[in-house]
Amino acid sequence: MALILVTGASSGLGRETAVALAAQGHDVVGHARSSGSQGSLKGLAEVLYADLARLDETLELAAQANGIGVFDAVIHNAGVLSGAEVAAVNIVAPYLLSTAMTRPGRVVFLSSSMHRSGSSTPPTAAALMSGRLRYEDSKLQVTAFSMALARWWPEVLVHAVDPGWVPTRMGGPHAPDSLEEGHRTQEWIATADAAEISPRTGGYWHHRRTQRPHPAAMDTEYQDALLAALAEHTSRILPL
Repeated sequence: MALILVTGASSGLGRETAVALAAQGHDVVGHARSSGSQGSLKGLAEVLYADLARLDETLELAAQANGIGVFDAVIHNAGVLSGAEVAAVNIVAPYLLSTAMTRPGRVVFLSSSMHRSGSSTPPTAAALMSGRLRYEDSKLQVTAFSMALARWWPEVLVHAVDPGWVPTRMGGPHAPDSLEEGHRTQEWIATADAAEISPRTGGYWHHRRTQRPHPAAMDTEYQDALLAALAEHTSRILPL
């Protein structure tokens, strides 16, 4: 059985993912913003609390996770749709956790089909700090970050997943896609035999089928500009 961290596990896809993995017998550590927001997380090994919009709390989350052990998989599920916290939660926090946590065996990032409408203009630290990043830009950036991480950490299985437009608090009650299908792919990537996953790393997935992401996500110059912006913003370098 695997030791798995799921961020944003208090509701929606994060909760469905965490609870399903725990029901399969895995040791799941869930993350919630605060103790009042954890919802129903029965069966999890532990729940950690941090506001991912804050650099200090995100680093503390990484320290607490490291105290538990080396994770077999980390699923970066947490996200916000709009407002000043889009950059901090959707892209800065996954980067910061990647710099501070002991390197896991697998990493899964939640992307979105909306990333295809993201801007291909290379991101800057100033843009990340502005509080005006659009959701679609953040999802292009996190997709590009997943591809960069697959390149930087070739021994780790790193993938991005589009869960579809599902009926969660973020997606709304009339979203047309299946909530159940929305979390199956990330569960599978986190736990399946590595031989079953092709490509082994660097894939962009929707319902267990690979797709081509936005061209900027695969552009190493865009990826390197993103890594430089994140490093400048956080004062932390992604380790090789």
